Amino acid sequence: MKYNILIGGSAGQGMDTISSLLEKILQRKGYYVFSNKDYMSRVRGGHNFIQIRFGNEPIYSYDDKLDIIIGLDQNSVEFHSKNLKKDGVFLCDDKIKWEDERRITIPMLKIAKEIGQARVFGTVGMGAIIKLLSLDDSKIEEVFNEKWDEKIANDNIEAFNKGYEYVDSKYKPKKGEAKDTLLINGNQAIALGALAGGLSFYGAYPMTPSTSIMTYLSTKQNDAGIVVEQAEDEIAAINMAIGASFTGVRAMTGTSGGGFSLMTEALGLAGITETPLVTVNVQRPGPATGLPTRTEQSDLSFILTASHGEIPRMVLSVKNPEDAFYQTARALNIADKYQMLVIILNDQFLADANQTVNKFDFDKVTIERHISGENDINKDDYKRYEITENGLSKRIIPGKIEGVTVLADSDEHDEYGHITEESEVRISQMDKRMKRMELLKDELIEPDYFGVDDPETLLIGWGSLYGGLREAVETLKDDGEKIGALIFGDIYPLPTKLLEKYSKNAKNIVNVEQNFNGQLAKFIRQETGIHCNKSILKYDGRQLYGKEIVSKLQEEVL
Repeated sequence: MKYNILIGGSAGQGMDTISSLLEKILQRKGYYVFSNKDYMSRVRGGHNFIQIRFGNEPIYSYDDKLDIIIGLDQNSVEFHSKNLKKDGVFLCDDKIKWEDERRITIPMLKIAKEIGQARVFGTVGMGAIIKLLSLDDSKIEEVFNEKWDEKIANDNIEAFNKGYEYVDSKYKPKKGEAKDTLLINGNQAIALGALAGGLSFYGAYPMTPSTSIMTYLSTKQNDAGIVVEQAEDEIAAINMAIGASFTGVRAMTGTSGGGFSLMTEALGLAGITETPLVTVNVQRPGPATGLPTRTEQSDLSFILTASHGEIPRMVLSVKNPEDAFYQTARALNIADKYQMLVIILNDQFLADANQTVNKFDFDKVTIERHISGENDINKDDYKRYEITENGLSKRIIPGKIEGVTVLADSDEHDEYGHITEESEVRISQMDKRMKRMELLKDELIEPDYFGVDDPETLLIGWGSLYGGLREAVETLKDDGEKIGALIFGDIYPLPTKLLEKYSKNAKNIVNVEQNFNGQLAKFIRQETGIHCNKSILKYDGRQLYGKEIVSKLQEEVL
């Protein structure tokens, strides 16, 4: 049994605080938790909400049918009451107008003012939620004391207790049994994966929804001994990262669509100088400013060819926080090994969604450096861009080896790094750089597959749609459908073994994506000739979830 809670209100009413505390309490009581945010691009006002789903089994996506709503403003009634279950509960202040037998009013503002701290009114509602769920009040003081100093924590504990006493128990969830879990979102997992993978420099300019990677790393930079630099813009950020990497430092940058557009010229600089670089693009709907706080998967086609000219690159997408952690560490290793650009795709939904995952296994993470030393090169005739059988040249740290100079330039160059316009040299250097694309095929990870062994309907998706597709397949399998789903993480170069296996006999191949054009489906057809004959596409800025995918399949495909 899974329970769904929604906290709705205006920006500035403290929903993030209420939600984060409630999620921690549920996690520490042994439950699996999944929460997602829907927020407007404004500091005050508007209507925002956070959905929290929890239960005794792993949760991969959200659901729109709600057991409890805590409405901090009138808009919560108008926007969400239609999704409240018949036996659900709507908690709100007594000043909110709504006539319904499911409504429970609590004088939250009045109680908060009596405590002498108006900001704790949401905590009153949190106490009522815990009581409705028949959960005891253990872990409350522990969580609150971690969050605030003694005075503020005590005010919130008092507010919580008053809300707890105000209602009766209603739901009876089984005791939580999950152990050794982390509660983390996608961007935090990317940041931790970077630290585990040996990151030393992160340069970025704040841009929603990528900013939290930088802010999280900045809180850890003293403990981790790294440098986090907020640059004046995205152009400076990526060039700082390239410069840091050129000197032998493991470096990374991150941004969102508009910022990535500014970075494209520098992608070519990393490519032609064969400088390792990891770049994260946390997608949001475009074009231009678009919907800056919403989600989409509309940058894929752009990412695959971004930069004028042709350069080697690898493109990865992350599927959940656990995957994000390991993929980021892997990306740093691949960039270093092949002296090339690796792009990680995330999106707003996964960036902001908190999820309980198994604790990360640091024994699975290795830091693989590929920098040559004095004994690995010919000091009298060092060629930074030497033509080799596999296309990889000896890379040394500039200034590290006495008497050896490392030349680099954004122009085409010969083996030593001298600028050239000779046709034969140009051809040999292009061939050398692009050999990496063949080498990368040995590194590819096949997509995850869920479903029957011989699917008649094959769903294809990527990145953050992992959770919704997995839940959709589980639901339809239980209904007797011969269905399966491939969810891609590695995208370019494209792994094809499982795609060819499961598409061979499928009657319907359905691409499920968060964009208008079905960008992954187009790329798959370009690379393999395999055609998706059906599509489920969403581009309103909100995430596809399991039940929604099921509904669309039943209406249009099955």
